[in-house]
Amino acid sequence: MVHDVIIEPLRQITDQRGKVMHMLRSDSKLFEAFGEIYFSTVNPGAIKAWKLHHDMTLNLAVPYGKIKLILYDVRHDSPCKGIFQEILTGEDNYCLVQIPPGIWNGFQGISRKISIVANCATLPHNPGEMMRLDTFDPSIPYRWK
Repeated sequence: MVHDVIIEPLRQITDQRGKVMHMLRSDSKLFEAFGEIYFSTVNPGAIKAWKLHHDMTLNLAVPYGKIKLILYDVRHDSPCKGIFQEILTGEDNYCLVQIPPGIWNGFQGISRKISIVANCATLPHNPGEMMRLDTFDPSIPYRWK
């Protein structure tokens, strides 16, 4: 596990009409601030990687489909520096994954259908606040399958 990353199971309320899938409330112990909410889709087998935020905390949930989320800790003061964490999350493992600043992250769609990733970020998107690397950049020694 990468230090400071939190994985919190999320509540789902299901009945014959469908379901309600909770994500994050302002009275949750995990809530820090509201910057923006956005949704990202990923096609089966597609990879969206790598991003690192300097100041923003990510709060991710996958209400539809399934992804493999990879975290790579490069924070100088982290006891887990150089560690990868792989998280499988989606409809069958519905949870909130809170990713603090300073951790490279990327994900791959692993269901047979499109997956939807929701992010309740603590800051509005600002391209200057983040870094990107190519999916197969050799500075991140993870090999996507």
